[in-house]
Amino acid sequence: MENTASKTVQTLSGKKVFVTGGSRGIGAAIVKVLAAKGAQVAFTFSSREDAAKKVLESLPGSGHMTLAMNVADEASVEQGIAKVLEQFKDIDGVVNNAGITKDTLLLRMKAEDFSAVVDTNLKGTFLVTKTFLKSMLKARKGSIVNITSVIGQTGNAGQANYAASKAGTEAFAKSTAQEVASRGIRVNCVAPGFINTEMTEILTEDQKKMILAKVPLERIAEAEEVAYAVAFLLSDESKYITGHTLDVNGGLFMH
Repeated sequence: MENTASKTVQTLSGKKVFVTGGSRGIGAAIVKVLAAKGAQVAFTFSSREDAAKKVLESLPGSGHMTLAMNVADEASVEQGIAKVLEQFKDIDGVVNNAGITKDTLLLRMKAEDFSAVVDTNLKGTFLVTKTFLKSMLKARKGSIVNITSVIGQTGNAGQANYAASKAGTEAFAKSTAQEVASRGIRVNCVAPGFINTEMTEILTEDQKKMILAKVPLERIAEAEEVAYAVAFLLSDESKYITGHTLDVNGGLFMH
């Protein structure tokens, strides 16, 4: 699929957005699309500083920044967000994208592997959201978008920890949305299906065929297609949408 990010309408002009895990995959696509749509973007990386700098250098516009952050660590989150707010002053949007997997069947799953996935994917979303809410509540505006997964809706053998973290993130978003709606803050989720990233590139042709047999649109999505959904939920075009999960899965799961 052609990358059309540079041709997009600037529906996020003037907005300041924070993205976790923006150095590669879906996160990098989100950062690039948001910048192309006119947003000033700050994004985090956990270990790939070289990849983060490459993304940063590719962004149109000015005032963007990248920083190291461990979203599962409260001190790291608070210190990182303080740096962002020092430069940006306030924030209009937050995208909780950072996530990890440690897949194995439940009987073989170590407690530390369950905790690591939940700490990054769910606790990390909690920490980032809570820390940014203070400035959003003061400004009485903001849009928070959590990247969940079709796996959080359907479950998947070998991914009990990942599915639990993503389902929990969706429920967390609905609860938070109810708490902050009166202050003009919206909280939504985007749930991708199978996306063309480094993780899907290692699949064999037979594995890809098995996946495509379950997808009515008969293809794996590009990361930009997830990014466009995120951009919509961050924009004023979606200002009456909150507590919602927008599926980007080609029809893999319908509800």
